[in-house]
Amino acid sequence: MKLKDLIVSHRKGIIVVLILVVIENVAWLMEPKVFGNLIDAFINKYNNKSVILTAAELTPLLIWIIIYAANSLAGASRRLAEPHVFQKMLTAIASHLSESGKSTGIPPTKLAARAQLSQEIVYFCQYRIPELTEHIIAVVGALIALTLFDWRISTLCLLVTIPLSIIGRIYNNKVSVYQRDLHDKYENIYDTFSGMEPENVKQLYMQMGKQQKKIAFWSALNFGSLRLVLLIIFMMVLYISIDLDDFTTGNIFSIVTYLWAFISSVEYIPDLMESRTSLSDIIRRFKTEED
Repeated sequence: MKLKDLIVSHRKGIIVVLILVVIENVAWLMEPKVFGNLIDAFINKYNNKSVILTAAELTPLLIWIIIYAANSLAGASRRLAEPHVFQKMLTAIASHLSESGKSTGIPPTKLAARAQLSQEIVYFCQYRIPELTEHIIAVVGALIALTLFDWRISTLCLLVTIPLSIIGRIYNNKVSVYQRDLHDKYENIYDTFSGMEPENVKQLYMQMGKQQKKIAFWSALNFGSLRLVLLIIFMMVLYISIDLDDFTTGNIFSIVTYLWAFISSVEYIPDLMESRTSLSDIIRRFKTEED
């Protein structure tokens, strides 16, 4: 079983979910600029001491309401569609494992363990792929928006990719070893329990805990390094925005919001890398037995 074939066989449902993700996040990405214009419009209204809303003030308000509604409706529709699409995928994987077990003679205990591990495949498709789409939109959209304000801001943000690539490569090499060992032990859970020896069960879970601690250590180190780099970038962007450019209050709000969107999306990378590494090892196990 290949992840590509699994996705292709459920492509219609996945495409619907991804379209809703795109609508939801493009609308969300438009909100900071529109809301920034709305802030400036109402500040001008206050300065002019006017009571009646003019067309210049009413237009950004209506645009913001429409965008907000699009974001909310797409988000609600996506949450309704996801369980239907991905429960069918989980059922297909479980059926495939059962058929594979008959033809290859894989022990039922190992098949049961792999059925549990296969939930991570569904989790990746249900959450990680939409999240990846969401964060790509956020990063690209935020960089475009920040460039329109000041090209120096987006250039600073792009510099983050250099240390990120170095940190990410080290992290991936370390975690892949621990994930593989963790899955090896996980496949022995049912056999261990069948022996009815509490001490063996305890030892197995203690060994699994050690691998999880090692993964957590590298995850924390990766996250901390990333946050340090982002803090430096954030301070430099604030300096450009406040000291070097004559931005309005609404513009500063928009810039900070887009910057946080960029930072939040970049922070997601370690979680995605860990999930992808784990998923690769699970897929490898399925392919190895079938080959």
